[in-house]
Amino acid sequence: MYRKQGGYQTSCLVLASAVLSKLGLCISRASATVLNLNCSLVLLPMCRSLVTFVRGTRMISSRKTRRLLDKSKTFHVACGVAICIFSVMHVSAHLVNVVRFSVRYSDDFPALNLARYRGEDPMLIILTTIPGVTGVLLVLILFLMFISSSYCVRMSNYEIFWYTHNLFIVFYVILMIHMVGGALKYQTNIEAHPPGCFRANQSSTEQQGDELDTSEEEERRCNEDARFQPHYPQTWLWVSGPLCLYCVERFYRYIQSRDPVTIVTVIRHPCDVVELRMLKKNFKARPGQHILLNCPGVSSFENHPFTLTMCPTENKETLGIHLRVVGDWTERFTQLLLPEPRIDMEILPMAQKRRYPKVYVDGPFGGPSEEVFNYDVSLCVAGGIGVTPFACVLRALLDGWMGFRLQRLYFVWVCKELQSFYWFAELLCALHHKLWNENRPDYFNLKLYISQPDSLQSMSEEKYRPLTSRMQIGRPRWKLLFDEIGKSNKHKRVGVFCCGPKGISRTLHRLCNSPQYNGTTFEFNKESFS
Repeated sequence: MYRKQGGYQTSCLVLASAVLSKLGLCISRASATVLNLNCSLVLLPMCRSLVTFVRGTRMISSRKTRRLLDKSKTFHVACGVAICIFSVMHVSAHLVNVVRFSVRYSDDFPALNLARYRGEDPMLIILTTIPGVTGVLLVLILFLMFISSSYCVRMSNYEIFWYTHNLFIVFYVILMIHMVGGALKYQTNIEAHPPGCFRANQSSTEQQGDELDTSEEEERRCNEDARFQPHYPQTWLWVSGPLCLYCVERFYRYIQSRDPVTIVTVIRHPCDVVELRMLKKNFKARPGQHILLNCPGVSSFENHPFTLTMCPTENKETLGIHLRVVGDWTERFTQLLLPEPRIDMEILPMAQKRRYPKVYVDGPFGGPSEEVFNYDVSLCVAGGIGVTPFACVLRALLDGWMGFRLQRLYFVWVCKELQSFYWFAELLCALHHKLWNENRPDYFNLKLYISQPDSLQSMSEEKYRPLTSRMQIGRPRWKLLFDEIGKSNKHKRVGVFCCGPKGISRTLHRLCNSPQYNGTTFEFNKESFS
């Protein structure tokens, strides 16, 4: 493709007539185009408010389209991986080009060559040119972002991931400058000086020896030297649109979240879980959505996602989350919410209002769990604290939400410890009694599993009797559960929603993709923030 373009044919001649050199030029330009495309697309999934708005509008009536929007994080990761792969190709091709520029330096076209003389050190060429220096910086930033995005780094130290990932601002600034140096140039006077012709001050003997006769010399002789100019930068054409859209979206989110919320209640639950209930003016959310929480007292720049376990309604404006104390950020945040009592306060108790830290809420943002109400039959599977996306769904059923098509809900909750069920024990019992009084006991099918019990124990409280009768020891037999649901819901489409360990997710995903009996179709939906 590029060898046939007259503007770049001379570049290939300067690099050398070798196939490797021409291939290096073609690969560098082709990979640059792919990088421009992916650098523009990688920002779109991060426009969370825009994705949530599009997902919630009536224009998106197809469930498949909404499920694709739920894969925005996967699309973001795919674009990031593509950027890394094609960056390696782009850098490798340009390393070949720099070496060939140095080895095949030509005095005929000094303006076209990055090297200043034959045999110049390629490393010196890289470190003394704008494309070279900016390219090194881009590779360094990309390497840091790629390494810190790994699962082990995010789980062990989320702060490293957060701060290095925000280097994308510096990355895009340097990317805009990268093309300014004009490493690749094209000829502007191709008609007056066709590639391969003789210059006016150069004899045919110097160029071709005795290979051409006089008539051929005259035909290939021109009276004007070749003129070159840098290729017009196109990176900003690709990146400016998505980058401006992302900046506008972030500014909108800043305006929406600039006022701190009012913390109403902080409750400590068993197994290092804290419930936080808040009030925010004009805050509206749907079951299954999540928010980003920021506490300047812990870190001014970190935002952590938490699923809403309580949505504001017409009767109450409270929103709530449940967070598990795992990691540095949640530990420091919990210490600010529930500080240790001082000794002097224990000796001389005084009526003192508790002071909570400032907390800012960004969102809400959509998630796969919003689709629970859009199936005739839904299966919700939670592992441990993964129950939070479905807690808000259960509260919606308890509050009597109307207008959804859900006819039956299967709810499976797997925990290691019995104490974990106390997080939402009252909610589950209240929903059970409500449906029982409405003569709809089959609407809500509840199964609780204790995977690693220390001893045979159960909830001894009388009010938790509905949960005790549905509690089992061990792990669920997923294949039998799917067969049971398939027999009870023949020729229906069942939505499977999972939030929990990867082992459970992989098993459910495999069962959803396997052929089922009785014409029942299972659609897998995964909730994840890791």
